[in-house]
Amino acid sequence: MKSVFITGGTTGIGLELARAYMSKGWRVGVCGRELNKFEENFGKGSHNITFYQVDVSDRDGMKSSILSFSQGDGLDLVIANAGISHKSKTKVPDFDWSYRMVHVNLLGVMYTFEAALDLMIPRGKGHLVAISSIAGYNGLPGVSAYSATKAAVIKYCESLHLDLRQFNINVTSICPGFVETPLTARNPHSMPFIIKAPKAAELIVKAIEKKKMTYSFPFILSGIVRVLSIIPRTWYRTFMNIKSFNYSKD
Repeated sequence: MKSVFITGGTTGIGLELARAYMSKGWRVGVCGRELNKFEENFGKGSHNITFYQVDVSDRDGMKSSILSFSQGDGLDLVIANAGISHKSKTKVPDFDWSYRMVHVNLLGVMYTFEAALDLMIPRGKGHLVAISSIAGYNGLPGVSAYSATKAAVIKYCESLHLDLRQFNINVTSICPGFVETPLTARNPHSMPFIIKAPKAAELIVKAIEKKKMTYSFPFILSGIVRVLSIIPRTWYRTFMNIKSFNYSKD
């Protein structure tokens, strides 16, 4: 039986990924900060899934949780999905929350991958996946720390993809656009091409199975964002100063 460990697996995309792999007959481990969210979605007697109450910014906690889950059947796949966004999109950042974002969105990925590699390298196989965002392709107004952490995750995975091939370990970064989750429910603005979490999970699972290095979706929004990432930055800044595309507040 194959095994997957998913961080932030009790809500949003992580929850749907956990359900998808359970339906495939995988042994699933998920972690989160709140036990009640796990019990609400999976019940107390769910089979083939184990919950670990740990914050991804806790390096030692992540190591012990993933090690505990891997006992017996090993670890085939880890998905670093846990992430947080800005409470509100303001021109002046909330620096305390921005620092928290770095610990969860970036260091949380590193701690998850570190724990997984301790197990995968000796076995000579495995797959690391991080959920980034298309927000990582450009510095978006109002979400400076979010864009920065997601950009860092994309480049971190790209480097690891090159470095870990010698160990037969695949690395994938997933860059979704707007997905219906508790994270996006707080957005007061329009969200073009938004898709539902189960559909997002379906697309992510397929990309993982194909061992893609990077996968962005939905197609049209991803294409627009990628074009914006390569145009001259003076053009980009002019475009993003248009009120319809700038969601940051004073």
